[in-house]
Amino acid sequence: MTGQHGPAGIDTSKPHPARMYDWYLGGKDNYPVDEAMGRQMLALDPRVPVMARVNRAFMHRATRWLASRGTRQFLDVGTGIPTEPNLHQVAQEIAPDARVVYCDNDPIVLAHAAALLRGTPEGETEYLQADVRDPEAVLEGAAKILDFDRHVALSLVALLHFVPDEDGAHDLVRRLLDALPSGSHLVMTHATADFTPEESRAATEKLRAAGVTLALRSREEFTRFFTGLDLVEPGVEVPHRWHPELGEPVAGQDDGVIPGYGAVARKP
Repeated sequence: MTGQHGPAGIDTSKPHPARMYDWYLGGKDNYPVDEAMGRQMLALDPRVPVMARVNRAFMHRATRWLASRGTRQFLDVGTGIPTEPNLHQVAQEIAPDARVVYCDNDPIVLAHAAALLRGTPEGETEYLQADVRDPEAVLEGAAKILDFDRHVALSLVALLHFVPDEDGAHDLVRRLLDALPSGSHLVMTHATADFTPEESRAATEKLRAAGVTLALRSREEFTRFFTGLDLVEPGVEVPHRWHPELGEPVAGQDDGVIPGYGAVARKP
């Protein structure tokens, strides 16, 4: 491929987190610039692909937990490039009538959105091209499919560590939650420098030089996202230790520290 733009105006001159994530997971929807930066991240911490798979596995388990307890509506912001099983497949396996709205701002995800829409006849799936930094657009689009008078699971998996405090990360989450009724849930994972400060500092600097913002947060800062919510047991935890009985373990997850946190909480 020549030039700096791929299909649908996709900028291939600098790495993109969604495409790097795809490369970590062994996907093919990435470009040399994404692989090059991904290899730099692996040089700092070879467990990065394990972290990516652990995040996906957390999403699967959280979705199973919610669907088995009556949640029938899911809003997944920062969807990323489709990787089976997708959230709607996990939810609709338990609840065929589940409704799922996917949301992302990356044109390459839009190019593959059709893969996200193959759900059950009883359920409904939709893809929305929008940015979490514009919560009004996210909510307006999601409201065409989801009933905000009924509880919704808001999924923000491996997303907010790309939104710095200067962009009002906590306020964005609060605005999305404010639109959802009592009984809704917030599902989140987030990278941290708590366990690997030197490697994390180097990774942040390399990504910043390539035009990617990485806002790693401490356990305390991550927990702030759940202020006013009721954390589901076991609370804030390293992602693969959150209800491991609900899914298969990820190969390599116990071979060292997973520098991240995950949690699910209910809106009273």
